[in-house]
Amino acid sequence: MEGKFVTQSVDGQTFQLKELHDFQWLQSYGTVFNVFDQQDSGNLSFGVKKGTERYFIKYAGAKTIYHNNTPSESIQRLKEAERVYRDLQHPSLIQFIEAIKTPNGYGLVFAWTNGENLYPHWEFPPPKKYTHPDSPFYRFRQLPFEKKSTAFKQILSFHKYVEEEGYVLIDFYDGSLLYNFTSDRLTICDIDMYAKVPYTNEVGRMWGSSRFMAPEEFEKGATIDRQTMVYTMGAMAFALFGGETDRSLDKWQAPERFYSIARKAVQTDKSARYGSVGQFLEKWLEKE
Repeated sequence: MEGKFVTQSVDGQTFQLKELHDFQWLQSYGTVFNVFDQQDSGNLSFGVKKGTERYFIKYAGAKTIYHNNTPSESIQRLKEAERVYRDLQHPSLIQFIEAIKTPNGYGLVFAWTNGENLYPHWEFPPPKKYTHPDSPFYRFRQLPFEKKSTAFKQILSFHKYVEEEGYVLIDFYDGSLLYNFTSDRLTICDIDMYAKVPYTNEVGRMWGSSRFMAPEEFEKGATIDRQTMVYTMGAMAFALFGGETDRSLDKWQAPERFYSIARKAVQTDKSARYGSVGQFLEKWLEKE
């Protein structure tokens, strides 16, 4: 397998691709201090610094090692994501700066955010995610309820805004979250797949982690809407406060008064869930 990859280096940072690619365009943004090449999205990401400024650049066009789409398909998907980041700018979302066209690809430039990904699966796959003391997810779970609830309310508030702007979430999971353990600030970092409503599931099993996906995200022809987002928010509550896919009360690690709120959100029957993320947030706030 190793023989199928090539190793490149930019500013002393090495990474692997399926074939060599030109990254000279990065020089205009500064010095590369980090490279993220273990993603399955078809994108390659860079941390870049120039003076006191730091940037996160998500780039499509190179042949990454964990993705089978063509570079042109990855470029098109990233171009579509640009509109999403422009439309949904929000204090809890990573700050979008600009889009760039390169000789062989396309990139989105964001302000760098200090934080740790709550699910860096290449470094802390299960069961290490749940038990390793250095795992960001494990460390987050050890925080006091008040801090975790503040972060969760940020997630709910952002997605209330998403639904108000006429979008639905797609492919949102704990790997879409950055948490700064020094400032206790949460940032949402990956909404590339979010889409305008009305939206219909045209593929069957949609994109995302099954731990957070509603039943309709597995059903071709199903409508994906606000109540789909409610389910994902409920699943996130069980990830942050409970037993993740084990949604029993025994595994719940928050005040019991919040349990029924999260449980209602993850009902298989859409009509039994809250009608919107806004309603979910309202019920959560009522219990505080």
